Amino acid sequence: MTTTTLTPSLTMRVRPWLAVASLAAAGIATFMALVWAPPDATQGDVYRVMFVHVPSAWLAYLAFVIVFLASVGWLWTKSAWFDSVAVASAEIGVMFTGLTLVLGSIWAKPTWGVWWTWEPRLVTTAVMFSMYVGYLLLRGLSSDFGRRATRAAVLGIIAVVNVPIVHLSVLWMNALHQLPTVLRPSGGPTLDGRMLATLLSGVAAFTLIYLYCMATRVEIEQARRARALASARP
Repeated sequence: MTTTTLTPSLTMRVRPWLAVASLAAAGIATFMALVWAPPDATQGDVYRVMFVHVPSAWLAYLAFVIVFLASVGWLWTKSAWFDSVAVASAEIGVMFTGLTLVLGSIWAKPTWGVWWTWEPRLVTTAVMFSMYVGYLLLRGLSSDFGRRATRAAVLGIIAVVNVPIVHLSVLWMNALHQLPTVLRPSGGPTLDGRMLATLLSGVAAFTLIYLYCMATRVEIEQARRARALASARP
């Protein structure tokens, strides 16, 4: 079995720059969301939750697609680096999905009058969250690295089917959740220009935060794997 490890010095050099870029992008996105973007004609200032809610949802999608790609990489190459990327991205994706659900509830209360309703987008998102929590729990059922990584990889490949289901659920079923306003099958974005720019700045900031968290978490996982291999040697 190949047990290639990621050179620690690479992530150690990259992480400080990612941290600075993340903080700068988050500061700019916060200013744009709270000050620069205009109030919504219908929802007023309540809609500003969107500038965090939507980026967190998109980063959850990205994180789980990376789990899928890394899982395929593990099954194809048996490189421990791919397994490290998969578990790191799964943990971060669960965090972003949980944030998405919480922020969605905060937004739903003043707009729908309830914190939660059994609506297709909410239900499919909760199912996706549960599946990836199950993915992380599955990894703890075996102490054998190869068996654990392979089982998790199979689930990681299957579970990615939930990503398009969540995104398209509002188009496939009668939904209380609003329809897509940026990536619409029928045309371009429907948002005001400043709102769209603010939303994209939030996506950029969250992406940088994701990359920083990934660099850190993969390094930790690789170090943990190296310690486990060292302790297993006679």
